[in-house]
Amino acid sequence: MYSDTARAGTPTSTAPSAPTWDPQQYLRHSGHRTRPFLDLLTRIPELPHRPARIADLGCGPGNVTTLLTERWPEARVTGFDLSPEMLHRAGEEHAGPTPGGGSLDFRHGDLATWLPEEPYDLIVSNAALQWVPNHPGSFGAWINGLRPGGTFAFQIPGNFTAPSHALLAQQCDTPRWRSRLAGHGARYIHLLEPAEYLARFTELGCEADIWETTYHQLLQGPDPVLDWVKGTALRPVLTALGDDRDAVDAFLTEYRDRLRAAYPTGPRGTVFPFRRIFAVARKEA
Repeated sequence: MYSDTARAGTPTSTAPSAPTWDPQQYLRHSGHRTRPFLDLLTRIPELPHRPARIADLGCGPGNVTTLLTERWPEARVTGFDLSPEMLHRAGEEHAGPTPGGGSLDFRHGDLATWLPEEPYDLIVSNAALQWVPNHPGSFGAWINGLRPGGTFAFQIPGNFTAPSHALLAQQCDTPRWRSRLAGHGARYIHLLEPAEYLARFTELGCEADIWETTYHQLLQGPDPVLDWVKGTALRPVLTALGDDRDAVDAFLTEYRDRLRAAYPTGPRGTVFPFRRIFAVARKEA
Protein backbone atom coordinates (compact mmCIF):
# COMPACT_ATOMS: atom_id res chain seq x y z
CA MET A 1 0.00 0.00 0.00
CA TYR A 2 0.98 3.63 -0.43
CA SER A 3 1.83 6.37 2.00
CA ASP A 4 0.35 9.81 1.29
CA THR A 5 2.74 10.33 -1.62
CA ALA A 6 3.01 8.10 -4.65
CA ARG A 7 6.23 6.15 -4.19
CA ALA A 8 5.92 2.68 -5.73
CA GLY A 9 7.30 2.47 -9.24
CA THR A 10 8.55 5.27 -11.46
CA PRO A 11 6.05 8.12 -11.92
CA THR A 12 4.63 8.22 -15.40
CA SER A 13 3.82 11.25 -17.52
CA THR A 14 0.89 13.31 -16.33
CA ALA A 15 -0.50 13.50 -19.87
CA PRO A 16 -3.65 11.38 -20.10
CA SER A 17 -2.92 7.96 -21.52
CA ALA A 18 -4.68 6.41 -24.49
CA PRO A 19 -6.74 3.88 -22.58
CA THR A 20 -6.48 0.13 -22.99
CA TRP A 21 -9.99 -1.30 -23.22
CA ASP A 22 -11.47 -4.44 -21.71
CA PRO A 23 -14.46 -5.56 -23.85
CA GLN A 24 -15.61 -8.09 -21.26
CA GLN A 25 -15.75 -5.46 -18.51
CA TYR A 26 -17.49 -2.98 -20.80
CA LEU A 27 -20.17 -5.51 -21.70
CA ARG A 28 -21.00 -6.33 -18.07
CA HIS A 29 -23.57 -3.51 -18.14
CA SER A 30 -24.53 -3.89 -21.79
CA GLY A 31 -28.26 -3.54 -21.15
CA HIS A 32 -27.97 -0.10 -19.57
CA ARG A 33 -25.31 0.97 -22.06
CA THR A 34 -27.42 -0.06 -25.06
CA ARG A 35 -30.61 1.71 -24.03
CA PRO A 36 -29.51 5.25 -25.04
CA PHE A 37 -28.53 4.02 -28.49
CA LEU A 38 -31.93 2.40 -28.93
CA ASP A 39 -33.53 5.73 -27.98
CA LEU A 40 -31.28 7.50 -30.49
CA LEU A 41 -32.25 5.06 -33.26
CA THR A 42 -35.93 5.88 -32.87
CA ARG A 43 -35.24 9.52 -33.82
CA ILE A 44 -33.12 8.88 -36.91
CA PRO A 45 -35.21 9.53 -40.05
CA GLU A 46 -35.35 7.38 -43.13
CA LEU A 47 -32.10 7.38 -45.06
CA PRO A 48 -31.81 8.79 -48.59
CA HIS A 49 -30.37 5.76 -50.36
CA ARG A 50 -31.04 2.02 -50.33
CA PRO A 51 -29.06 -0.05 -49.67
CA ALA A 52 -27.71 2.42 -47.14
CA ARG A 53 -24.02 3.01 -46.44
CA ILE A 54 -23.45 3.49 -42.67
CA ALA A 55 -20.43 4.27 -40.50
CA ASP A 56 -20.40 3.66 -36.74
CA LEU A 57 -17.69 5.80 -35.11
CA GLY A 58 -16.32 4.26 -31.93
CA CYS A 59 -18.02 0.92 -32.43
CA GLY A 60 -16.46 -0.78 -29.39
CA PRO A 61 -17.16 -4.52 -29.20
CA GLY A 62 -19.73 -4.31 -32.00
CA ASN A 63 -22.82 -5.33 -30.04
CA VAL A 64 -24.49 -1.96 -30.66
CA THR A 65 -23.36 -1.79 -34.29
CA THR A 66 -25.44 -4.89 -34.99
CA LEU A 67 -28.55 -2.89 -34.08
CA LEU A 68 -27.95 -0.81 -37.21
CA THR A 69 -28.23 -3.94 -39.34
CA GLU A 70 -31.57 -4.73 -37.71
CA ARG A 71 -32.96 -1.27 -38.56
CA TRP A 72 -31.46 -1.30 -42.10
CA PRO A 73 -31.08 -5.02 -42.96
CA GLU A 74 -29.67 -4.51 -46.45
CA ALA A 75 -27.14 -1.83 -45.42
CA ARG A 76 -23.37 -1.98 -45.69
CA VAL A 77 -22.22 -1.06 -42.19
CA THR A 78 -18.64 -0.40 -41.05
CA GLY A 79 -17.65 0.10 -37.44
CA PHE A 80 -14.51 2.13 -36.73
CA ASP A 81 -12.56 2.01 -33.48
CA LEU A 82 -9.08 2.78 -32.17
CA SER A 83 -8.91 -0.10 -29.70
CA PRO A 84 -7.38 -3.37 -30.98
CA GLU A 85 -9.11 -5.22 -28.13
CA MET A 86 -12.52 -3.89 -29.10
CA LEU A 87 -11.98 -4.49 -32.82
CA HIS A 88 -10.89 -8.06 -32.23
CA ARG A 89 -14.02 -8.79 -30.19
CA ALA A 90 -16.27 -7.06 -32.73
CA GLY A 91 -14.77 -8.83 -35.73
CA GLU A 92 -14.78 -12.22 -34.09
CA GLU A 93 -18.40 -12.07 -32.96
CA HIS A 94 -20.23 -9.86 -35.45
CA ALA A 95 -18.46 -9.33 -38.80
CA GLY A 96 -19.79 -10.84 -42.00
CA PRO A 97 -22.92 -10.96 -44.17
CA THR A 98 -26.17 -9.95 -42.49
CA PRO A 99 -29.48 -11.84 -42.80
CA GLY A 100 -31.04 -8.98 -44.77
CA GLY A 101 -28.43 -9.14 -47.52
CA GLY A 102 -26.14 -6.44 -46.17
CA SER A 103 -22.70 -6.65 -44.61
CA LEU A 104 -20.98 -5.70 -41.39
CA ASP A 105 -17.25 -5.11 -41.04
CA PHE A 106 -14.90 -3.39 -38.60
CA ARG A 107 -11.84 -1.24 -39.26
CA HIS A 108 -9.23 0.65 -37.30
CA GLY A 109 -10.07 4.33 -37.12
CA ASP A 110 -9.01 7.26 -34.93
CA LEU A 111 -12.00 9.55 -34.48
CA ALA A 112 -9.69 12.51 -33.97
CA THR A 113 -8.62 12.27 -37.62
CA TRP A 114 -11.28 10.11 -39.30
CA LEU A 115 -12.75 11.45 -42.53
CA PRO A 116 -15.42 9.86 -44.75
CA GLU A 117 -13.68 7.99 -47.57
CA GLU A 118 -16.94 7.63 -49.53
CA PRO A 119 -20.47 9.09 -49.37
CA TYR A 120 -22.48 7.86 -46.37
CA ASP A 121 -26.20 7.87 -45.72
CA LEU A 122 -25.68 7.72 -41.96
CA ILE A 123 -22.73 8.45 -39.69
CA VAL A 124 -23.52 7.50 -36.11
CA SER A 125 -21.59 7.40 -32.85
CA ASN A 126 -22.56 5.83 -29.55
CA ALA A 127 -20.86 7.03 -26.34
CA ALA A 128 -17.52 7.64 -28.04
CA LEU A 129 -17.08 11.32 -28.91
CA GLN A 130 -16.41 12.26 -25.28
CA TRP A 131 -12.96 10.72 -25.82
CA VAL A 132 -12.25 13.11 -28.74
CA PRO A 133 -11.36 16.58 -27.41
CA ASN A 134 -11.95 18.49 -30.66
CA HIS A 135 -14.87 16.47 -32.00
CA PRO A 136 -17.11 19.50 -32.77
CA GLY A 137 -14.42 20.67 -35.17
CA SER A 138 -15.00 17.53 -37.27
CA PHE A 139 -18.73 18.05 -37.70
CA GLY A 140 -18.36 20.04 -40.92
CA ALA A 141 -16.24 17.37 -42.62
CA TRP A 142 -18.53 14.58 -41.45
CA ILE A 143 -21.65 16.39 -42.67
CA ASN A 144 -19.91 17.02 -46.01
CA GLY A 145 -19.31 13.27 -46.22
CA LEU A 146 -23.05 12.55 -46.14
CA ARG A 147 -25.25 12.16 -49.17
CA PRO A 148 -27.91 14.89 -49.49
CA GLY A 149 -30.60 14.04 -46.95
CA GLY A 150 -28.18 11.92 -44.93
CA THR A 151 -27.92 12.00 -41.14
CA PHE A 152 -25.22 12.37 -38.52
CA ALA A 153 -26.36 11.17 -35.09
CA PHE A 154 -24.68 10.60 -31.76
CA GLN A 155 -25.20 10.25 -28.05
CA ILE A 156 -22.62 11.00 -25.38
CA PRO A 157 -22.54 10.93 -21.59
CA GLY A 158 -23.32 14.27 -19.99
CA ASN A 159 -22.63 13.31 -16.39
CA PHE A 160 -19.06 14.51 -15.92
CA THR A 161 -19.97 16.70 -12.96
CA ALA A 162 -21.67 13.71 -11.27
CA PRO A 163 -20.01 12.24 -8.14
CA SER A 164 -18.69 9.24 -10.08
CA HIS A 165 -16.52 11.49 -12.24
CA ALA A 166 -15.95 14.41 -9.87
CA LEU A 167 -14.62 12.09 -7.19
CA LEU A 168 -12.36 10.38 -9.71
CA ALA A 169 -10.88 13.70 -10.83
CA GLN A 170 -10.38 14.83 -7.23
CA GLN A 171 -8.64 11.61 -6.28
CA CYS A 172 -6.29 11.73 -9.27
CA ASP A 173 -5.25 15.22 -8.19
CA THR A 174 -4.49 14.40 -4.53
CA PRO A 175 -0.86 14.41 -3.33
CA ARG A 176 -0.95 10.62 -3.17
CA TRP A 177 -1.63 10.25 -6.90
CA ARG A 178 -0.90 13.56 -8.61
CA SER A 179 2.56 12.71 -9.94
CA ARG A 180 1.19 9.68 -11.79
CA LEU A 181 -2.42 10.54 -12.57
CA ALA A 182 -2.97 14.30 -12.73
CA GLY A 183 -5.32 14.98 -15.63
CA HIS A 184 -6.45 11.38 -16.04
CA GLY A 185 -9.73 11.91 -14.22
CA ALA A 186 -10.81 15.19 -15.83
CA ARG A 187 -10.81 14.62 -19.59
CA TYR A 188 -14.22 15.96 -20.58
CA ILE A 189 -14.21 19.74 -20.28
CA HIS A 190 -14.47 19.94 -24.09
CA LEU A 191 -18.04 18.60 -24.16
CA LEU A 192 -20.72 21.04 -25.21
CA GLU A 193 -24.16 21.59 -23.76
CA PRO A 194 -27.21 20.68 -25.88
CA ALA A 195 -27.87 24.28 -26.97
CA GLU A 196 -24.28 24.57 -28.18
CA TYR A 197 -24.56 21.41 -30.26
CA LEU A 198 -27.80 22.76 -31.71
CA ALA A 199 -26.04 25.97 -32.71
CA ARG A 200 -23.20 24.04 -34.38
CA PHE A 201 -25.53 21.99 -36.54
CA THR A 202 -27.84 24.82 -37.53
CA GLU A 203 -24.77 26.83 -38.57
CA LEU A 204 -23.87 23.91 -40.84
CA GLY A 205 -27.29 24.11 -42.48
CA CYS A 206 -28.70 20.97 -40.87
CA GLU A 207 -32.12 20.24 -39.48
CA ALA A 208 -31.18 19.37 -35.90
CA ASP A 209 -32.94 17.46 -33.14
CA ILE A 210 -31.07 17.81 -29.83
CA TRP A 211 -32.20 16.60 -26.42
CA GLU A 212 -31.01 15.21 -23.13
CA THR A 213 -32.21 12.46 -20.78
CA THR A 214 -31.18 11.38 -17.30
CA TYR A 215 -31.57 7.64 -16.79
CA HIS A 216 -31.99 6.61 -13.16
CA GLN A 217 -30.41 3.18 -13.42
CA LEU A 218 -30.79 0.59 -10.69
CA LEU A 219 -27.51 -1.33 -10.56
CA GLN A 220 -27.08 -4.64 -8.79
CA GLY A 221 -24.22 -6.40 -7.04
CA PRO A 222 -21.43 -5.27 -4.73
CA ASP A 223 -19.96 -1.85 -5.56
CA PRO A 224 -21.85 -1.64 -8.86
CA VAL A 225 -20.88 1.96 -9.65
CA LEU A 226 -17.22 1.02 -9.36
CA ASP A 227 -17.89 -1.96 -11.61
CA TRP A 228 -19.57 0.36 -14.12
CA VAL A 229 -16.73 2.90 -14.31
CA LYS A 230 -14.12 0.14 -14.59
CA GLY A 231 -15.44 -0.30 -18.12
CA THR A 232 -15.27 3.37 -19.09
CA ALA A 233 -14.06 6.35 -17.03
CA LEU A 234 -11.48 4.34 -15.09
CA ARG A 235 -9.77 2.98 -18.21
CA PRO A 236 -7.22 5.83 -18.52
CA VAL A 237 -6.30 5.47 -14.83
CA LEU A 238 -5.93 1.70 -15.02
CA THR A 239 -3.88 2.07 -18.19
CA ALA A 240 -1.57 4.61 -16.57
CA LEU A 241 -1.02 2.43 -13.50
CA GLY A 242 -0.36 -0.55 -15.74
CA ASP A 243 1.04 -3.66 -14.07
CA ASP A 244 1.68 -1.94 -10.73
CA ARG A 245 -0.76 -4.16 -8.86
CA ASP A 246 -0.20 -2.47 -5.51
CA ALA A 247 -1.01 0.91 -7.02
CA VAL A 248 -4.13 -0.41 -8.77
CA ASP A 249 -5.42 -2.04 -5.58
CA ALA A 250 -4.72 1.05 -3.49
CA PHE A 251 -6.39 3.40 -5.97
CA LEU A 252 -9.48 1.22 -6.39
CA THR A 253 -9.90 0.77 -2.63
CA GLU A 254 -9.81 4.51 -2.03
CA TYR A 255 -12.13 5.25 -4.94
CA ARG A 256 -14.52 2.43 -3.91
CA ASP A 257 -14.93 3.98 -0.47
CA ARG A 258 -15.71 7.38 -1.99
CA LEU A 259 -18.30 5.84 -4.30
CA ARG A 260 -19.95 3.90 -1.50
CA ALA A 261 -20.56 7.17 0.34
CA ALA A 262 -21.86 8.95 -2.77
CA TYR A 263 -24.06 6.08 -4.01
CA PRO A 264 -25.44 4.18 -1.03
CA THR A 265 -26.95 0.78 -1.65
CA GLY A 266 -30.69 0.55 -1.10
CA PRO A 267 -32.92 -2.45 -0.46
CA ARG A 268 -33.34 -3.12 -4.21
CA GLY A 269 -29.97 -2.02 -5.54
CA THR A 270 -27.91 1.14 -6.12
CA VAL A 271 -29.44 4.07 -7.97
CA PHE A 272 -27.00 5.53 -10.50
CA PRO A 273 -28.33 8.63 -12.31
CA PHE A 274 -26.76 9.00 -15.74
CA ARG A 275 -27.34 12.03 -17.98
CA ARG A 276 -27.00 11.59 -21.75
CA ILE A 277 -26.93 14.16 -24.56
CA PHE A 278 -28.38 13.23 -27.97
CA ALA A 279 -28.07 14.83 -31.39
CA VAL A 280 -29.60 14.00 -34.77
CA ALA A 281 -28.51 16.32 -37.59
CA ARG A 282 -30.03 15.83 -41.06
CA LYS A 283 -28.22 17.29 -44.06
CA GLU A 284 -30.30 19.29 -46.50
CA ALA A 285 -31.59 17.09 -49.30
